[in-house]
Amino acid sequence: MTSVLGISAFFHDSAACLVQDGVIVAAASEERFSRRKGDAAFPAQAAAWCLEQGGLTASALDAVAFYEKPILHLDRLFESWLETAPRGWRAFLKGGPLWARDKIDLDGAIRRGLNGYTGKLLWCEHHESHAASAFFPSPFAEAAVLTIDGVGEWATATMGVGSGASLSLTHELRYPDSLGLLYSACTYHAGFRVNSGEYKLMGLAPFGTPRYLDRMLRELVDLRDDGSFRLHRAPFGFVDGLRMTTARFDELFDGPPRVPESPITQREMDLAASVQQLTEMIVQRMVRSVVRETGVRDLCMAGGVALNAVANGTLKREKLVDRLWVQPAAGDAGGALGAALLAWHRYFGGARHRDSDDTAMHDTMHGALLGPSFSDDAIAADLAAQGAVVETLGRDGVVQRTAECLATGGIVGWFDGRMEFGPRALGARSILADPRKNDMQKRLNAHIKLRENFRPFAPAVLAERAHEYFDGIEGDESPYMLQVVPVRVDAPPLPAITHRDGSARVQTVTAARTPGMRAVLEAFAARTDCPVLVNTSFNIRGEPVVHTPADAYACLMRTDIDALAIGPYFVLRTAQPTVGDARWHVTLEPD
Repeated sequence: MTSVLGISAFFHDSAACLVQDGVIVAAASEERFSRRKGDAAFPAQAAAWCLEQGGLTASALDAVAFYEKPILHLDRLFESWLETAPRGWRAFLKGGPLWARDKIDLDGAIRRGLNGYTGKLLWCEHHESHAASAFFPSPFAEAAVLTIDGVGEWATATMGVGSGASLSLTHELRYPDSLGLLYSACTYHAGFRVNSGEYKLMGLAPFGTPRYLDRMLRELVDLRDDGSFRLHRAPFGFVDGLRMTTARFDELFDGPPRVPESPITQREMDLAASVQQLTEMIVQRMVRSVVRETGVRDLCMAGGVALNAVANGTLKREKLVDRLWVQPAAGDAGGALGAALLAWHRYFGGARHRDSDDTAMHDTMHGALLGPSFSDDAIAADLAAQGAVVETLGRDGVVQRTAECLATGGIVGWFDGRMEFGPRALGARSILADPRKNDMQKRLNAHIKLRENFRPFAPAVLAERAHEYFDGIEGDESPYMLQVVPVRVDAPPLPAITHRDGSARVQTVTAARTPGMRAVLEAFAARTDCPVLVNTSFNIRGEPVVHTPADAYACLMRTDIDALAIGPYFVLRTAQPTVGDARWHVTLEPD
């Protein structure tokens, strides 16, 4: 058996992934172990867990594959600093030492992080790692491939084609012309944190009008018909400064960046609406180009911009593609998975594993449930150590009790099986609620997630009934919650998951991918005839999604979640002896 460990690290969202003979065995982000959101450190704990899942020590690996080429990355940084000297020296003085600390001796850092690993190291280009993560696990024998993010070594977007076990990238857009950095600049100007707040900007967009779009097309971007573009340098500071935007950006968009945590004004809403519409325009043009160049109408996508579910949702509605598959861990964490698969196929010449039925959307991501799980005994021990009072109901009993609680207006933390890989809760580490309740969206934001009140929530729906509630989704077409589609106006109202513009980011649920979540949905539908639940990630603002049973219990006790459903156990918050204990007080971290 050939074993390859993929690693992404030292920028944000570091992760590890183990691939054995081309099969994805395990994948996890370091933040889930370290409890530091977006952790960029070497994923020592995630890697150790992946190796354990494969029954290996690092010395038994055939190769370790890193998700980018550090020399090319360094080339881009130095060229940018020199090109913009003397202004760029400010960025050099701040960024140079940080880069040197982590990446000058990247070979040594990886070997030390894997306890003295002495074997083969393989270096993959950043966007090839993204592309490999998009195509190789996809359900398609052949597909067009599009990757879009902030920046890798030099590339900011690439297109190409995958066929069988081969992958070829034929076109690229290069730094500093970057859709990801453009979106991040607007994220920064709206007062949100870069590399974590972009999804907030996407959620804010429906509250605004795109009154800045013409100004963006005139003053920020020279956009071509094929989706390529050039950014005007003057409004942006990410090349030669210490800010994402400059005074010129302030002039164009009616003032300086919003102070984080201050009230959100109509300006920020309109800025969000404008850059979202521009993003959709650029993505659609890029998709037209890759379909035209490859002659293939099935599309795979990855890279941070591929997490823009609103833009994704337009592609089939506009009939730009026949079928769409987006890597659920589309950001940098997924680069670890892509690097491992790229090494397997390209370096070792390995065969590709995929479903034999090309008409079905069956990928090889195992529902993205690639992370740690806990036995019933381990759950019981962890809860006992926290002093938890639990009811032992068995798994079927927990499903029925959960559905009963939800149907009567309760909110349940759902902890089941292997943890998701990627940023979306897909029914393993989820908070569930009734989408029919008028006050549920506000209640979840204010008392559970502890976050901004404009933030929307996503629905999970029985796949075969998705068409009853949502337009543009047939069957299991959105298993990873990466497409935003219109909510049907003739469907029973679901106010908790219907966003300001009448849309929702849908997850279609089948028993094959997430059997536990499927069972809860079926039990809830049997009681209410509603096959939809609110499904949001099991965490509070500023914290990673819960990892251990102890993490889940702490989240229960620190919020107004009514109950925790975990393995065969049901935990009512009001039955706990430590309700009100000072140790459960929340100190929110900015996100």
